Amino acid sequence: MMPAELTLRGWLLAEIPHSKLQARCQRVFISWLAFKRNPIAMVGLLIIAGLIGIAVMAPWITASDGLELHLANRLQAPGSEHWFGTDELGRDIFDRIIWGSRITLYIVGLVSIIVVPIGLLIGTVAGYIGGWVDTVLMRLTDIFLAFPRLILAMALVAALGPGLENAVLAIALTTWSPFARIARAEALTIRNSEFILAARVQGVSTTGILLRHVTPLCISSVIVRLTLDMAGIILTAAGLGFLGLGAQPPTPEWGAMISLGRQYLIDQWWVPTVPGIAILVVSLGFNLLGDGLRDVFDPKSGV
Repeated sequence: MMPAELTLRGWLLAEIPHSKLQARCQRVFISWLAFKRNPIAMVGLLIIAGLIGIAVMAPWITASDGLELHLANRLQAPGSEHWFGTDELGRDIFDRIIWGSRITLYIVGLVSIIVVPIGLLIGTVAGYIGGWVDTVLMRLTDIFLAFPRLILAMALVAALGPGLENAVLAIALTTWSPFARIARAEALTIRNSEFILAARVQGVSTTGILLRHVTPLCISSVIVRLTLDMAGIILTAAGLGFLGLGAQPPTPEWGAMISLGRQYLIDQWWVPTVPGIAILVVSLGFNLLGDGLRDVFDPKSGV
């Protein structure tokens, strides 16, 4: 058996790291060990991993692209041939749910790419610089926080025109404000720290301090908030799709599927119910994952 200090686990749990890489790997590994001890968080991780897995494997686990019409098979109940039944145009609902998972990940991923940099930039600048810059940026943030997200997104999509890309842009423009608030709060607690003062004495520019010292320390809180906000992002996208302002038919977007199937709720309940369950499960998975990440990154947890 190899000595403990020569194994990967021993290297990750060494009391004294010998390099920056080892220290970073140790921090990630210890966080993972803490995360694994939370069974609810692991359930959330499995749900999200399953979503990513079926989205990647969609061409191999479906019999069609979810767009083919088979009017002879319309409104068939769930069974061995069609696991989740068929819709009003004979399309297999299972296939449409699987392909719709790609659209859900597309929306979540694109919104995340947009809102995190915007929120970090506005929040860290406002919190670190302070003064009139903080006042102006936070009043702008308050304007976006004052409106319900779905209502503001509807107004933006109505101005931009219906469509998936415009819906993503509208959701991003209505979602960045909470991240700016969190980043500002973190920056306010960091800006007078000793290492920040030392960086100023050494002549590091304001931009350098923001990029190298302040922003990295704000990322963990923003990531936790982003994970917890994923459910809201998915529900907003589904709401826009339900109202006909998001993804347009025949795109297999879950909100649009509920909208098209709601008239069959009494007799053919599976048509709107199955995509609704998909939204529920994925939203629950992101919430559980966010709760687990919040516990890991909480400085009071002792991790």
